[in-house]
Amino acid sequence: MHTRRWGMASAMVLLGGAVLGAAVPAAAVGTAAGATASVTACPTGWGSLPKSVSATAYGDPLTDIRSGTHECYDRLVFDVPGGGTSVGYQVSYVSKLIQDASGETIPVSGGAILEIRLSAPSYDPNTGAPTYPGVSGQPLPGITLTGYPTFRDTRFGSSFEGVTQVGLGVRARLPFRVLQLSDRVVVDVAHTW
Repeated sequence: MHTRRWGMASAMVLLGGAVLGAAVPAAAVGTAAGATASVTACPTGWGSLPKSVSATAYGDPLTDIRSGTHECYDRLVFDVPGGGTSVGYQVSYVSKLIQDASGETIPVSGGAILEIRLSAPSYDPNTGAPTYPGVSGQPLPGITLTGYPTFRDTRFGSSFEGVTQVGLGVRARLPFRVLQLSDRVVVDVAHTW
């Protein structure tokens, strides 16, 4: 029988190799998992300064307001069939929401308030019949913000002289953008800076 004796240096090399061998699979798994994980690059550069566009036509009424949450932002959609690109808007952070015409303050929850004004009445300009069921000072009908990272509250301000006013309570003063599409105006507020 042939016996081989291991010296201290040989034992250290063997032990170091065993530890390294055990660590490599763990590192490889971490790298593989990281490589397969989806990383979303959220848009930046929207800013939080006021945004506005003048109306190119008047008369197309607002028919609905909807909300949604996305990976990088929360979204409020104003449906204006046939008039989305002609609608003027003013969107800006305000210290409080002051209702058009009455001058009354409408409380809006959240760390910051975005006032959204659209040149789209919530009524038919020819007949005066309502086209959107918003009630002054009340949350927007049909919108539930549970689980939204950014949105905290919505309030219908008014629809006065062809302009609809909405207050949007958000977590903090965060970057936002406004998009005009053929049948709607979209306000996106980022989850983070």
